[in-house]
Amino acid sequence: MTDAEKTKQLRKDVAPFAKSQLKVSVLQIINTIIPLLAIWGAGYYLLQFSPWFTVICSILASGFVVRTFIIFHDCTHGSFFKNKTANAIIGNITGILTSFPYEKWKREHMIHHASSSNLDKRGIGDIDMLTVEEYLQKSKLGRLGYRLYRNPIVMFGLGPLYLVLVANRLNRKDAKRKERMNTYFTNIALLTICVSLILLTGWQTFLLVHGITIFLSGALGIWLFYIQHTYEDSYFEYETDWDYVKAAVEGSSYYKLPKVLQWVTGNIGFHHVHHLAPRVPNYNLEAAHESIPPLQNATTITLKTSVESIRYKLYDAENKKFVSFKEIERSLRIKNGKSIQA
Repeated sequence: MTDAEKTKQLRKDVAPFAKSQLKVSVLQIINTIIPLLAIWGAGYYLLQFSPWFTVICSILASGFVVRTFIIFHDCTHGSFFKNKTANAIIGNITGILTSFPYEKWKREHMIHHASSSNLDKRGIGDIDMLTVEEYLQKSKLGRLGYRLYRNPIVMFGLGPLYLVLVANRLNRKDAKRKERMNTYFTNIALLTICVSLILLTGWQTFLLVHGITIFLSGALGIWLFYIQHTYEDSYFEYETDWDYVKAAVEGSSYYKLPKVLQWVTGNIGFHHVHHLAPRVPNYNLEAAHESIPPLQNATTITLKTSVESIRYKLYDAENKKFVSFKEIERSLRIKNGKSIQA
């Protein structure tokens, strides 16, 4: 079979899984959003006994916020329900619960899917990444800025705060009226809820419950997004050689997680399946992976091996792999040493 025939067959094989099931979707809402609200409520109530009880509730709630975000994510793809209006309603509700404006994130995420692993179309809906050549062309100040951005403390520590307080609150310059109004609606809803809770319980209590929850879930979300596209042999190409299917299967990992974490993260570890067919709802991703042999060839990453990806900072377009700053510095020293000897 030619590459075109293989692509056509792969898409045909995955098509049966791109169908939402009303009962399963409703069950996910029940076993995700209701427990999230209950745990938040328990966090406020248990504070009278010990702040540590509240902290434990906040940590547990962060997992349910991640799972709630997966429902939000499916709604933006139109895959959670067959009905467009139902997706929009639940998408906006879960967007408020997770602090994401529905229309804004929907558009930016569509751009991410259409340009994932394309070196000529970076910058919207993805984590900033430079090639080795681009990094070496930057000034010392530019390199320092990029190093700080890719530092784990900044990316997973300050990243969630920037995402929730800044990026999610502002519209892009090219946003249309519907998107702008939806972002304003989400911001007003969040402001109303947050101010009400602060007036009722105090800002310290609010931060102890919701501050910890949103920060941890934000850090987990950024980590998941990072690890699903950042591993040594990840696929990246310039526009002329870029291929959608290769970007999906080779540029997105299969993050093999323990069953509990797989449940919490809504099967998003099967990211290669999701990128190949975004209309597959989260609860069908595993079945698609298990049923279609070519999908099982995706790069598999475990909890242990995923930690190694923290060191990958730059993409070496010439050798088709991610590298660390140390590897580049070592290569430069060797190259400069040879130049001096010559």
